[in-house]
Amino acid sequence: MSDTTLIIGVTGGIASGKSTVARAFAAHDIPWVDADDVAREVVEPGEPVLAAIAERFGGRVLQADGRLDRRALREIVFADEGERRWLEAQTHPRIRERLLERLADFRAGPAPYALLVSPLLFESGQDALVDRVLVIDVPEALQVERTAARDDVDDAQARAIVAAQMPRQTRLDRADDVLDNATDEAGLAARVAELDRRYRVLAGLPPTR
Repeated sequence: MSDTTLIIGVTGGIASGKSTVARAFAAHDIPWVDADDVAREVVEPGEPVLAAIAERFGGRVLQADGRLDRRALREIVFADEGERRWLEAQTHPRIRERLLERLADFRAGPAPYALLVSPLLFESGQDALVDRVLVIDVPEALQVERTAARDDVDDAQARAIVAAQMPRQTRLDRADDVLDNATDEAGLAARVAELDRRYRVLAGLPPTR
């Protein structure tokens, strides 16, 4: 067992299957935190970020129960880069603070390595919080197809969401490891098992069969 847990950053474009990959690592007893989950936490009712969002955009971004209407906000920020940057300036520092707390717990824990799953790992500077980066990669056409189906948006909006993200090749160029997630679940499990063996060795454990 290593003295300090290795932190692997897991990123990829929208609908690349980052959470699916994280769950596959969890089958190897690897803990993980998802920046998207933390991002949802910081806009819960009572949080300062939600108050700031409501002050800027008004009731059109709130549901009847006072919770954030994510679809309404998404339509605003994807149509206006300035508003998207404002939103990121509100959310990113608070997300980073909470991620640091979770990662500190991981580093003090028993696991040989842990995952920080984040779609904006590079864009938000969260890559500075990790020791190594794993990029989950799928073709852009598959991203568009999955996004349209998952988020119940039309093809044009799905393409706009994908286009607003870091270019696929730029992301790949900054990867330490790449996992192709365009194939079946069995193939994914095998590739995750191979990466698990590699990361355990990097963390200072003897290689396993």
